[in-house]
Amino acid sequence: MKSPGILSWKRLENILSKGLKAFFCYVLLFALLRAWFIFWMQDYIGAEANWNDILTALWRGMCLSCQTAGMLTLVAFVPAFLFHYIYEPVEKYVWDVVTGLELITISVLYVAAFPYYRQFHSNFNQLVCNAVNDDMTALFWSFMQEFYLPLRLAAALVMAFMLWRIMGRLMAWKFCDILSLFYLPTPVIWAKRALFLACCGCVVLLGIFGGSLRWQTAVDWENAGVTKDRFLNEAILDSFQALYRGYRLQHRMLACNGLSFTVSDIRELASKLAGLRHGTDNLDDYLLRHAQGAQIEKPTHIFVILSESYANWPLLDEYAEIPIADGMKSIIREPDSAYVKTFLPNGSSTVSAVTGITTGLADANLYLTVMPEAFTEPYPTASAPQMKQLGYATYFWYAGPSTWERIEDFTLAQGFDNFHSRGDYGDIPGTVWGCEDKYLYDIILERISPEEAGFHVILNASNHSPYGVNLEAEGFPGDLVRSRLPESARNDDELLKELGHYWYADRELARFIREAKEKLPDSLFIVVGDHADRYNIEKNPSTYIRYGIPFIITGKGVHKGLLTPGAAGSQIDIVPTIIELIAPEGFTYYALGNSLSRSNRRGVNYGFWIQSNAIGAADTDPLVPEALDGGSPPDIDNEEMQDYINAIRSISWWRAKYGAILDENKLEE
Repeated sequence: MKSPGILSWKRLENILSKGLKAFFCYVLLFALLRAWFIFWMQDYIGAEANWNDILTALWRGMCLSCQTAGMLTLVAFVPAFLFHYIYEPVEKYVWDVVTGLELITISVLYVAAFPYYRQFHSNFNQLVCNAVNDDMTALFWSFMQEFYLPLRLAAALVMAFMLWRIMGRLMAWKFCDILSLFYLPTPVIWAKRALFLACCGCVVLLGIFGGSLRWQTAVDWENAGVTKDRFLNEAILDSFQALYRGYRLQHRMLACNGLSFTVSDIRELASKLAGLRHGTDNLDDYLLRHAQGAQIEKPTHIFVILSESYANWPLLDEYAEIPIADGMKSIIREPDSAYVKTFLPNGSSTVSAVTGITTGLADANLYLTVMPEAFTEPYPTASAPQMKQLGYATYFWYAGPSTWERIEDFTLAQGFDNFHSRGDYGDIPGTVWGCEDKYLYDIILERISPEEAGFHVILNASNHSPYGVNLEAEGFPGDLVRSRLPESARNDDELLKELGHYWYADRELARFIREAKEKLPDSLFIVVGDHADRYNIEKNPSTYIRYGIPFIITGKGVHKGLLTPGAAGSQIDIVPTIIELIAPEGFTYYALGNSLSRSNRRGVNYGFWIQSNAIGAADTDPLVPEALDGGSPPDIDNEEMQDYINAIRSISWWRAKYGAILDENKLEE
């Protein structure tokens, strides 16, 4: 029989078919291995988990493993493809050797995953990266004696050989040759080829986007853990994804170079910040505060709502004609509300907002959610332990998966009593980033005990790409909003979609506050954006319009004159504000920020500073103020603001990375 030409369809179809078969073999293999892992380790499944959680873990895991399968297939396919056209007799050996090595790796990692989880209650993580710094001889003998390394390795090799034989049979099966036995008209042949190429394209997308055809619904290691069970969330990750997670977290931690200040710099800056004449080498001495006495009656419930991408600009008068913030505007107008327009996020991302609220420390180029120091004990400025001293049970409510940025482990390590995430809420609408806001708020209202004093931090997710809320079904007045936009922006459908999600987040936020006030009248609410800088109507907005977020406080005891005239701040000032509002006189607490109800009139974050009439970049010398209203730049005390910026940054950097004691020797460790 004449062999097909080098550029024939038959030859292309043959090599692509092998790639498809390899991909689906790996997907099926990871699915079966995951199912067996869950079955064998079922004792680790929590009592609250149900079959729906198990099925969710299996499905999400299979989607995620499409990435891994795509990677493994690509490693084998590229050299096989080259030899297929250069010297075809070698192609089979390429497939055999590469897939054999891959199956050995899969088997060894899989066999190792069982004792690893029993030891560390986790799939492979950062500890794998740390192993290279351990005593390798001691590790070897530990593996030999405690984990029966020879026996496990032998089992892995036997498993790999069996899988290799099975995969070899499947790879050799030629389904397309069966179809060639039948006569097919030319149009059908072309249709079959087009369908085949379309299938190849879909497989490529599945491999890139983790079981999805587009990035908006992609599954990756950070958003995969959506069940309410820790073990099942770990089981979703195959060994390669778990190792990649460990590598990425280790990389983030090693990238935490922080800042560059000397011990004497920090001591001097901290002394100025705290108003102490004689500096000490204990940073916590500079952070110690004594409450001046309650300004409002102590509420039973305190809610701090970090609203995704909730920028301040839609609340400003110059955008009053664009009806996307009517909900919170109505809350602000109520007599029991106060509003600060000059407020900054802790950083440019959600994780910075989380660390700011939970630790009380500013963004100092440290990735706290992966730093071991942050998991040893809560920082003295952490919010949860101090709220517990005031008699509150502490809750963190997150719309997304518990595995994102290690948020569950991090918040619990920083002192929160309870953590709830998407896996705890059941099957409710949302995107890869989290459930829709209205369902999150309804669940919170349903589960909160009216009698229990609680401090609740809520992090929502709806106002985030891929912007998956059905705006039409929710009643978004899209045509009206479009008509109110500048003419240059009216044809921007993507902007309209983004504005629609701001409108949805704003409406649901206002609804939640009103319903919570009715059900829990003895409550205090603080609303801030986690960050801004995601979308604006202008192509080149001012610094203030681009980066500012609102600070809104409402609830029992709040009134229009509660906050300092000209107040300004950032997210590290939220908890000090709460404490000064409700704590008895003399109550001892630790804080880097200051209360907006006492004297705070400035804020700083990773890149900017703000006060009542100006904003500017924090890294220029001298500082260059920009008027908030676009007018002439106002005068500022450059030295005082520079000292404040450097004090906030340097203290946050040293305290998070090196601890309380100022010691030059720690810089050399």
